[in-house]
Amino acid sequence: MARDGGEHTLQPPSGPFRAEVRVPGDKSLSHRAYLLAAMAGGVSEVANPGPGRDVASTRSAVARLGATVDGSRVSGPGVAAWGDPGAPLDCGNSGTTMRLLAGALAGRPFRSTLTGDASLNRRPMRRLVAPLAALGATVELTERGTAPIRVGGDGLLHGADVELEIASAQVRSAFAFAALQADGPSRVSSPPGFRDHTERWLETMGLGEREDGRAFRVFPGPVPPFRYEIPGDPSSAAFLWAAAAILPGSTVVTPGVCLNPGRIGFLQVLEAMGAVIEGEVTGSLLGDPVGTVTVHGRGLHATRVEGELAVAALDELPLVAVLGAYAEGVTTVADAAELRVKESDRIATTVALIRDLGGGAEPHQDGFSVLGTGFLDAGTVESAGDHRMAMAAAVAATGATGPVRIVDSDVADVSWPGFYRALEALWSSR
Repeated sequence: MARDGGEHTLQPPSGPFRAEVRVPGDKSLSHRAYLLAAMAGGVSEVANPGPGRDVASTRSAVARLGATVDGSRVSGPGVAAWGDPGAPLDCGNSGTTMRLLAGALAGRPFRSTLTGDASLNRRPMRRLVAPLAALGATVELTERGTAPIRVGGDGLLHGADVELEIASAQVRSAFAFAALQADGPSRVSSPPGFRDHTERWLETMGLGEREDGRAFRVFPGPVPPFRYEIPGDPSSAAFLWAAAAILPGSTVVTPGVCLNPGRIGFLQVLEAMGAVIEGEVTGSLLGDPVGTVTVHGRGLHATRVEGELAVAALDELPLVAVLGAYAEGVTTVADAAELRVKESDRIATTVALIRDLGGGAEPHQDGFSVLGTGFLDAGTVESAGDHRMAMAAAVAATGATGPVRIVDSDVADVSWPGFYRALEALWSSR
C-alpha cells in the first residue's frame, strides 16, 4: 500500500455550520480530458483540472507520449503520432490512468509498459484483456493478472462487439479509446450503473451513439480538439455533504458540481437516511449536467444500500458506514465486493475505521453492517495508504466525542490536496 506519512488530528466542530464551498475539479473527467486532448490533433484547453496526484499521473503520461501541456493548453499530436515512450509509463496510484491509457495505447504500433506504485500493481487488471483482445489488441499481464501491463505493438485494430460482465466505466472507456482507432464501428454493453462520461463526450463529438442504458456504439475517427471546463468533483463534495448530514442544523452548498447520473448515487443514500437534498442543474459539459447541490442535516436513520445503488455510490460507501454510525438502526451495504480490490480492502478498512472510533461494525463478503449508536469516540485511525479512508476518517470526526487522529494522512493528496483545511474551514463557518 502507498505510504505517504504524516499525521493529522481533527477536533470536532463546536456546533452546526453553514457554508458554500467550491470543490476541486472532477478527477474522473480530468483524466479523460487530458487523454482525449492528447489523442486529438491540435490545441485543446483543460480548465480547472483536478489538483491531486492521480490526475498528475495522467498529465505526465500524455506528455511522455508527445503532448505538450502548458498550463490549461494541451497541444495534442494526434494519437497516430504518439511516440514510443522508451521506458515504462508510471501511473502512480491511479487505476484510472492505467486502465484508460491501456485502451488508448492498444492501437499503437509500439509496445508500451504501464506500471505504478506497490498498491496499484496489486490491483486486478485482467478485466481489460478480453475487451481489448476482441479488437485485436495484445495485452500482457503478470501471472496474477496485475500490472505491469504490456500493451500495443501491432497497431491493427478491428471493430468488435463486446459484452462486459460488470458495470465498469474504466473498462468501457478503455475499450472506447481503443475502438476509436479500429477499422470499423464497435459496440460495448454491460450491466447498468456505470459512469458514462466518456460516452456522453464521444456522442457530443460525433464519435459514438447510445443505443440504450447498457450499450454504446463507437465510431472510429480522429478526436477533435475541445475546450474542457472541468466541473467540481461530486466524489470530493461527498465528504462535505456527509459532514453536513451528520450534524443536525448544518448546511453545505456546493456549486458547479458534476451531476452525471452515474455519480450521484450517494445523494440518494443521504436522502434515504434523512438528509434534505436540494439540486439544481445550471449547465452542462459535453453532455454531462452540472449544477448546485445543497445538503441540510436533519438527523439520520439507517438504510440498506445494494444492487445498482451500491455500484453508483461505490467510492462513497466508506462514508455510508460513517453515516451509519451516527444513524438510528443498522445500516447495511451489500453487492459491493469490488470494495475489496480498491486502494485497500475497503470492506476491512471501513470496518476497522468504525471499530477504532468505538463503533460497531461487521464485515460481510460483499459489504458490511454498521450499528448506529448516534456517536463515535475519539481515537486513532490508520488510513491503510488509501485516500478515501483517510478522508472518511476525517469526516467521522464531525460528531465524535473527541479528537480523531489520522495516521498516513498525507495520502489524501492523491485526490484533494488541502482537504483537511477545507473540512476544518467548513466546520468553523456559521
